[in-house]
This record gives sequence, C-alpha cells and structure tokens, in this order.
Amino acid sequence: MERKRILALLEGLQQRRLSAEEVLQRLKYLPFEDLGFAKVDHHRHLRRGFPEVVFGEGKSPSQIVSIVQSLSRGGSPVLVTRVGDAVYKVVRKRFRNAQYHPAARAVVLTPKGWRSPHHPGIAVLAAGTSDIPVAEEAAITAELMGHQVERIYDVGVAGLHRLLAHRQILQRACVLVVAAGMEGALPSVVAGLVDAPVIALPTSVGYGAGAGGIAALLAMLNSCAGGVLVVNIDNGFGAGLAAGMINARSKLSELSPKAAMPKAGKLKKRK
Repeated sequence: MERKRILALLEGLQQRRLSAEEVLQRLKYLPFEDLGFAKVDHHRHLRRGFPEVVFGEGKSPSQIVSIVQSLSRGGSPVLVTRVGDAVYKVVRKRFRNAQYHPAARAVVLTPKGWRSPHHPGIAVLAAGTSDIPVAEEAAITAELMGHQVERIYDVGVAGLHRLLAHRQILQRACVLVVAAGMEGALPSVVAGLVDAPVIALPTSVGYGAGAGGIAALLAMLNSCAGGVLVVNIDNGFGAGLAAGMINARSKLSELSPKAAMPKAGKLKKRK
C-alpha cells in the first residue's frame, strides 16, 4: 500500500476533514503492486469481497510464486487455478502451507489460524463424473469465500432417480451450481424443482458434435426454466464466486432484513 496516501487519508479522518465513509470509498481503489509482468490488485477483497485469484494457465511457475507471495501478505486465502502437480511442487517449496486439490487442479493457501465461517446454503452438482473437475473448482472457490458446500455428483439426466434421491439438499439450498456437458440438460431439470437461483456451468465434456461445450452452453442459454443463470464454458471459478456472492447476500438479508432492503419513500398527499 502507498504509505503516504494512506497516512494522508488517516490524518484527514482524524482531523475530521474526511468522514469514515469517504476514507473507505477511497481505500477501495488503492492500490496495486507492479511486479513488472503482473499488477497485483491488493484491494479486490475490499471492493468485491474476495481477493484476486491467480489464473495459472500460461504463467510460469516463478511468476505464480511471485504473485502468490504478493497476495499472501494481505492475510486472506490465496487461490491459484488451472495448474498441475509440477507447479504445485514449486509453490510448495516456497509456501509450506500450500495445499493441492488435484480434481480441481487448484492450489490453495490459507493464513495461519484461518477458519472458514461455513455459511450453509450452496449446493454444487455435477451431471457426470467427467464434470467433477469443473464442479470442484466452483466448490473450492465458494468454500474459500466462507460458505459450506454440499456436493451432489453423477446425477445426470440419463438416470433422474439419482437426482431425486437428493431432494432435501436441493430444497434447502439458497443457490445451486449445476455443471453439465453433453447436451447440458441438468440445470433446466434442477431449476424446475427448486425455488432458488441456478447457476448453469457448461463443461467441455462430450463427443464431437458437442463442440467443446458449445452445445451445452447454448442449451443452458435457451433453458425454458426460469431462474437459470449461465457462466462460460468450464468457468468453475466464476460460478463458485457468483454462488458465494448470492449466498452472502441471502445471509445478510436473513440477519438484518431492514438493513438489506432499501427504505420505501413516503407518498406525498395531493392537495
């Protein structure tokens, strides 16, 4: 953080030239750390509720280590997506607390003593076993945001009785992430059974005509079920982040309904 600018803000607050809200608003856009090959956003957690995530594909192991080192100073969990075991081993040499999730191809670092609040409300479904890696990326992202995730895997439309066996989990979820490849039908089915938003997550799983997930993406976009939101192909992180943000708002509303809802204006009486 830029020491002089922060001190100036704090002095302005102390001298009552700035309000606490004004200082908070200015801090939201400060600062980033320039590593030359990357500009690390240290205030994304303040603005968005979750720190910057490292997309590992296309980056060298040394670049990833440098970015992780920068992010880890903030005291929040660090998530690196789309990396293999070889990259994890390099990160692990520098950060002994690094953990690898092979199914999701993700590296996670959590600060010492960090505990997730585990707010309930999120369910992550995968139509087939081949969809699990993308679903796991979504689940891990939501868990790092402080949410409890219930996983329901291999419940595709080829055998709907498998899905219906989990009706209780479906009904109590505040938001559901549903990953599916092939024809991408599962999100529509789930949305027809629940009263919560469904985040459809198309995967690139499927045969040739599936066009690497395009068929599933288009099917989800054309869903006849209401309340289906669609993210990009294989974007487990995006789906997990969206689910976490929705669930966090839901919990805020439950704790303080009046604070979550805007005040209604009074109608003026006509003379």
